[in-house]
Formats: sequence, structure tokens, C-alpha cells
Amino acid sequence: MNTALSLDSYRLLGRSGLRVSPLALGTMTFGADWGWGAEQAEARRLFDAYVDRGGNFIDTANRYTEGSAERFVGEFAAGRRDRLVIATKYTLPTQPDNPNSGGNHRKSMVRSVEESLQRLNTDYIDLLYLHAWDFTTPVEEIMRAMDDLVRAGKVLYLAVSDLPAWQASRMQMLADLRGWSPLIALQIEYSLLERTVERELMPMAQELGLGVIPWSPLAGGVLSGKYRRRDLQATGDETGTRREVVRTKGTLTAHNLDIADAVGDVARESGYSASQVALAWTLRNTAVTAPIVGARTLPQLEDNLGALEVRLAEEHWQRLDNLSAIELGFPHDFLALSTTRNIMFGDLNIARRR
Repeated sequence: MNTALSLDSYRLLGRSGLRVSPLALGTMTFGADWGWGAEQAEARRLFDAYVDRGGNFIDTANRYTEGSAERFVGEFAAGRRDRLVIATKYTLPTQPDNPNSGGNHRKSMVRSVEESLQRLNTDYIDLLYLHAWDFTTPVEEIMRAMDDLVRAGKVLYLAVSDLPAWQASRMQMLADLRGWSPLIALQIEYSLLERTVERELMPMAQELGLGVIPWSPLAGGVLSGKYRRRDLQATGDETGTRREVVRTKGTLTAHNLDIADAVGDVARESGYSASQVALAWTLRNTAVTAPIVGARTLPQLEDNLGALEVRLAEEHWQRLDNLSAIELGFPHDFLALSTTRNIMFGDLNIARRR
């Protein structure tokens, strides 16, 4: 980024006219039901601080902190609902003894939306995400059910999260062909430690008009510098802790700590925090609309919002890019070879559309 941003430097979300802030406020930390989130009073402070600065993009889900997150958002949004873009998700089950309480299918979707509307204390959801691909539901069923919710006025815009690129492509093309409501956003993990989405998901999103909303841009806190080499080995019972989450997911590795160290070095050299640098890096990708920040305390949120003001020398960005680079693999690497391109194009010079 060459110029500083602010929360009221709004961006269009995907191929739509919906205007959202360049950082979204994540609410998976709203509520202590999972043992590590913010109590209601602190969650309200986070919400108010974000909105008072011009932030309008709130991210939640039906299952976050067992419903507390949605209930808190509904309470905090009272009196200013229409100025906010509230995104929630369906898919995760809420009733262990009910086989249809979760999944991507119509029954799960409709029930989840009705319950989210009650918890959020609103009569419409701005953006509804399919939360995760269940590998069992036909795309026709999903897109038709989503379109029905839009036509009923219960949902305004549609999106997807955590699914293969080819399934998202099928869904978008099906909507186009049948005149159903299109998808406008794709929520996926993206950070300096998770760049494999650059192979298929992000190019697909740009081609099909989906704004990318990265979750975990700080990689579970690893990029904030909170973990050290000693944390690579468990030192006791970590059940239910954030450390257990990053360790189980495979994010806490020696290689990833090398990248985190480099982020810390760049941050010190340039006068920013490590979290600010890591967040700002995600914003440099033109496919990205708004990374999600998930703070538990007001100082953490204040620090994260400072990412909008980060301006680094190109050498710093290049250092981070090179250290975290991935191999795109076939067919991308093959198609980029000079030999391949010469066979395909020869001396022909073609200006690519942007």
C-alpha cells in the first residue's frame, strides 16, 4: 500500500455495489463459551471502537461461541443496524442428536438463517456464507435455496467459504445461467503462512467477481510474534487453548516461526508492530477486499487497525514475499515457462486484460 487507509475508506465487495470497510471485525472472540473469548462488556468495547471509527463490516457465524457471538452482535447493533453490513454463516451443526441440524442442504440453511435472524435481532442478513463444503449436497440445491432466501428478503447477498475452487466456480456459473442471485464473496484462510490459495482460489475469485475475505491473517497469532521455539513442544495439558489449536492445525512449525521472525524484523525496522505488518501484507493482494481481525481486547484491536496505516519500502515487502513464497505447481509453473510461452505465442505481443 502506498497510501494510508482508514475504516471509512470503503471498498466494493466483489461484483456488487455493497460498500464495506477494508478490515472486517471478526466475532469468533465474542463470548467466553469456548474458554478464551471476550466477556460481553469487553466485546461491546471492541464493537463500539470499530464502528465509531467508521467500520461497518461485521463477521459472525451461527456456531461462534455457541450462539453468543450473534446474540452480542444483535444487541450491540441496536439503533445502528442499517449502517452495518452483518455477515453470518450456516453449515455447522447446533444439535448433536439431529442429523439435519448441520450441512449445506436446504433444511439446514433455512433453519440456520431463521435462528440467526432471532439471535441477531434483525429481519435481514446482509451477507450469508456457506461456511464449509460438506461434500454431500448438490450445488443446484444450495444455489436455489440461497436464491429463495434472497427473494424472500431474509438475505441480501450470498457468499461461500472454505471449499474447493471448482465447486465455487460451478455455483457461480449455475447462478449466472439460471438467473439466480450470484455469489459476491469468498472467505478463505490467507496469510504469509498460508499462501496455497494463490494457486486456484484467489484467481478464481478475481475472474468470477468474488471479493476475498481472508480469515486468520495472523495465522492464529503466530505472525504476531507471540510464539517462540520453546512453544514447538507441548509443556503440559493445553486442551482448549489457542496454542492447542495452532499446534493441532500444523501452523506452529519451525519454518513458520522463521517467517514470523522475519515479520518481526521488518516491523522493528519500520516502526510498526508485527501484527500490523502481517495484516498489511494481505491487503496488498488485489483480490483481497477485507481481512478479518479477531481481537479479544481493545489494545489488540487498536493495534490491528493500525495495519491500515502501514507503508513499507519495497525491499521489505519483497523480503516477506520471497521467504513465504510457494510453488504454484502444475499447470501454472508449466504454462509460465519461457519454452511453453514461446510455443504458444512466438513473437506475438498480447496485452492482458486486468
